[in-house]
Amino acid sequence: MDTQDRTEHSGARGAPLSVAQAEAALVEHYPRLVRLAFITLPPSLGRHRRVLAAHGLVQRALPSLRTTTGRPAAASTLPAQRTAAPAEGAYLTLRARVLREALTYGKRPAWWPRHVPRPERLRPLLPAVWGLRLFPAAGGADELALEQALSGADSATRAALALRRVEQLSEDETRRRLADAGVAEPALALRTAERLGRQVLGEPGEGREHPLLSGEFDPCFVHTRPTDLLRRRHRVRTAAATLVVAAVAAGVLPVVIGDTPRPAERTAATGAVNASIAQRVLDPRNLVRPADDEWADTSRVDFTVWPARGDRVDDLPLLDRALEVWASPARTVRISSTPGAGTQPPTAPPRLLYAGDVDGTAVVLLNDGDRTIRYAEPADGDEPPALDFARTDDADVVTGAALVVTRDGANTRFLLAPWIDETTTRDLLEPDAPGGKLGVRADGVTDPVRRPGAGGTCDSWPVLQLRSSELIVEKHAFLLTDLGDLAPVHLTYTPPPGSGAPARQPREATSAAALRTWARSACHLPAMRGFGVRAVNNWVYAQQTLPEAGGRADWVCTRADTWRGPGRVMVQLHLPATAPTALGTPVATAEDTASCSRFGQHVLAGANWRAPKSGTWYLLAAGSRKVRTIEAGGGLKAEARGPLLAVRAPQGVKAELRAKMADGSTLEGMR
Repeated sequence: MDTQDRTEHSGARGAPLSVAQAEAALVEHYPRLVRLAFITLPPSLGRHRRVLAAHGLVQRALPSLRTTTGRPAAASTLPAQRTAAPAEGAYLTLRARVLREALTYGKRPAWWPRHVPRPERLRPLLPAVWGLRLFPAAGGADELALEQALSGADSATRAALALRRVEQLSEDETRRRLADAGVAEPALALRTAERLGRQVLGEPGEGREHPLLSGEFDPCFVHTRPTDLLRRRHRVRTAAATLVVAAVAAGVLPVVIGDTPRPAERTAATGAVNASIAQRVLDPRNLVRPADDEWADTSRVDFTVWPARGDRVDDLPLLDRALEVWASPARTVRISSTPGAGTQPPTAPPRLLYAGDVDGTAVVLLNDGDRTIRYAEPADGDEPPALDFARTDDADVVTGAALVVTRDGANTRFLLAPWIDETTTRDLLEPDAPGGKLGVRADGVTDPVRRPGAGGTCDSWPVLQLRSSELIVEKHAFLLTDLGDLAPVHLTYTPPPGSGAPARQPREATSAAALRTWARSACHLPAMRGFGVRAVNNWVYAQQTLPEAGGRADWVCTRADTWRGPGRVMVQLHLPATAPTALGTPVATAEDTASCSRFGQHVLAGANWRAPKSGTWYLLAAGSRKVRTIEAGGGLKAEARGPLLAVRAPQGVKAELRAKMADGSTLEGMR
């Protein structure tokens, strides 16, 4: 299919897609199209409705008869094909229409009145099945695990995984097809899908069929069961009785609506909350509200001392809905959580951090000590509420300085801690440019800040530069960046080692040297999204003079620490460059490691380098300050005294590096 996809948009649109071509392609590839729609559709529909919706989307993808006239619709034209036959081109067009409809399924049409809350009533009635429930065949452990993982993913991620593993498209083609279908960030959706697949199934094996190709995800091969017969009979009788009463009364019957049930009446639904404390825990009147100035009179400066802010902190119905959804979310609620952040209900009254309206969304931020929870309720009621969980335990004056309130398109608004006195923004890719002023509302919500990497590009990287109140730390400025979680990520910098100096500690990345290093590293940050990252440090652990007067290179270890504890490490080689934003070259990576932290202060890595003048290839290697000798083995034998090595080597040589440390121990090179 890769060849076909490469030709789909290779030229201008060609001849109209005839109904005969489309029908032939639809019949031939019907199971594939229905499987693609079934995987992409929201799991909140349930398996029965999702099966019917998938068949409906594919059947409605057939173009209208207008395509046979002289005035074809734009959506029914066939892209010009260089190598694909007409039938193949027809399939590509049908697949694009099915994918686009599945991604937008259930969303309010642009022409639909905003005051009408349920656009799903506009969905076609056919196909329909009465008295039976349909569901695909049950799969094994892999299929069940993948289904559970997909239930928490967004539609773009599900579509990306389906295109890669069912349609077997390349990564480039998958990104293009997602973009054509209207996905705002196709590259992010693809990375999320690949990571989700690896987390659930591990690396794909040779000859191993992907679970998405199994019967668990085949809506053309289904089992049937009756609906609840007793309930159906009861409903029929109730409906008949209602009609009789209505005919006899021929008037308007008074309807009595009771009060919204209090949390104690919802105890049975919460399940995870002990019945004896549910009323106290889930009652919005018992939310913890620290005093406005408590942060200035305590030694613990984190989310636990944030005051409750926002114009709806006293809106008990809103707070009650937020707690109810947290305790017992409906299937339609969109739930996300960072790694290590559980989604279980609270066991004690949480703290209220914020409740207010931001960009047409009612937002409630809560904290239970270990987690921060964001409840977002769209004002127009077209979309279900969203519930986001983030692990934020052991926060401090910096990592507890801001939270994301809303993300709208390419912009983000933050809620700042009460101890922030000065707010600016700056672009990491313009290290010499001054910061710009950032407006903050009276309730602590910032003006919109452009999201880093919005649109899948890295032409800028906006960050927050904040300064703490002198009541906390005198003249303390620091950088935060948005990597997709509720809590923004703290950026730090460790300078290169001095001669005979002890190990240096990370410091704030606000100096000129730090900003120059981050200008060459910022575009590597997207690879760290989705891992619950707390802080990222750039450590220039070595500096090396290159052979043949090639200038000076910096060896940089970039470490991302998560809220859970494990870290991810990437070693970069910053070669001399004319552009201050020339991206550093990754030469080694490691996960779940203590390297480049205070618990793993030794590092060794190498890279191949070509001298620009002579074209000669060299093996370069550099170790941290306590490395006494470096040995290269494997494809090349070499040795150097001290923490640096540079020897001529064949192009592409794979050397195994090993270092002797000052204490006599051995350090293996990172790969």
